[in-house]
Amino acid sequence: MADHPVDEKLPALNMATSGLQHVAAMYAGVVAPPLIVGAAIGLSATDLTFLTGACLFTAGLATFLQTLGFWKIGARLPFVNGVTFAGVAPMTAIVASTEDKSDALPIIFGAVIVAGLLGFLAAPVFCKAVRFFPPVVTGSVITLIGVSLLPVAFGWAQGPDPRADDYGSTTYLTLAGITLLIVLLLRRFTRGFVKQIAVLLGLIVGTLVAIPFGVTDFSPVAHADVVGFPTPFHFGAPQFQLAAILSLCVVMVVSMTESTADMLALGEIVERPADEKTIAAGLRADTLGSAISPLFNGFMCSAFAQNIGLVAMTRIRSRYVVATGGGFLVLMGLCPMAASLIAVVPRPVLGGAGVVLFGSVAASGIQTLLRAGLDRDNNVLIVAVSLAVGIIPITAPEFYHAFPETAKIVLDSGISTGCVTAVVLNLLFNHLGKGREAHDVTHPMESGQEIAAAH
Repeated sequence: MADHPVDEKLPALNMATSGLQHVAAMYAGVVAPPLIVGAAIGLSATDLTFLTGACLFTAGLATFLQTLGFWKIGARLPFVNGVTFAGVAPMTAIVASTEDKSDALPIIFGAVIVAGLLGFLAAPVFCKAVRFFPPVVTGSVITLIGVSLLPVAFGWAQGPDPRADDYGSTTYLTLAGITLLIVLLLRRFTRGFVKQIAVLLGLIVGTLVAIPFGVTDFSPVAHADVVGFPTPFHFGAPQFQLAAILSLCVVMVVSMTESTADMLALGEIVERPADEKTIAAGLRADTLGSAISPLFNGFMCSAFAQNIGLVAMTRIRSRYVVATGGGFLVLMGLCPMAASLIAVVPRPVLGGAGVVLFGSVAASGIQTLLRAGLDRDNNVLIVAVSLAVGIIPITAPEFYHAFPETAKIVLDSGISTGCVTAVVLNLLFNHLGKGREAHDVTHPMESGQEIAAAH
């Protein structure tokens, strides 16, 4: 019997180039949190580079755990793991509340270790939630993942610095548009391997096109060291403070919720549905990766949703391709100069490619919803309300401004709130009590007279 595409080992060149695509798609998401937190602490340029390299290194280790796995650890799906952005707000809050800024990172690292270990122990219980994720729920969540990521691509397309005068200039938007056009043309008029690496080729060509515009910056390569290693506890031994631990435990719950949704989404895309066993193993990889990460000066890790779009678009489903990408991440962590090569890709170029990647995730969610029985009133309402709730943080970012900071960690994640809403509404409409049968209604606005006439 032939191997499932998830377990397929491609030729070396295909593995390398496809793995690089995954790295390129998630690079900005991995380096953004350490840059933001490091800047809040006031780290020197050297320490900031070290922290960024450490996060790349630990993202590679976490990706190995997730894709290759061992024992009952690892979903063994084509998942890229990296620093979760959900932890940025609480980590910067920890920095702000720490008088001696040199203690900020040790306090953060201590909290991440505890949250990771507790999450690892909770994984077998947390995975039981899979029974509450039928297609109407997973389709809603997958769609939300794509929609929630699109603003990231739009932000990249406008330029690297939102405070700059040229943010959103025609130059940046033109470069994003050119990159998007290149990817689309390659996908339309090529076939085989070239078609599969269309995003990577689009990023390369887009970067070259950006050079005459003065947007491509090669200085990161010029100033980067050739070899470097994330020395354990470089910033000091971890410290354990209750408030910081509680704050990042909340982030861990949010991260586990999103990872569960991501595994369900990816399972649908690669045609290997994620069951309880797979989700438990995936959550163990996430949480163990998070617990290990601070040893090498990294932050909390979780599955990266943007790479799901790459899998959906290229149809390259091999977990070994993503493991190869994890290898590149480890090498970048050990070789700052190699890491700086991807840093050369201008943000507008990333934004143009991101439109395709993240839009593909939303499209996959819509495909799942087509199998969810949307001819039934109950399911239409579940989708309608969960999407509405999940889009709140995107369309009205200040909607929850009056809530406590701890609550906002959860509420500001549209994926998490939409996921919880879909699960609760599915229980309410499709499981608890009988009442009016779901198939009696074909539209949520249908009147009672029409129902009676149908009977």
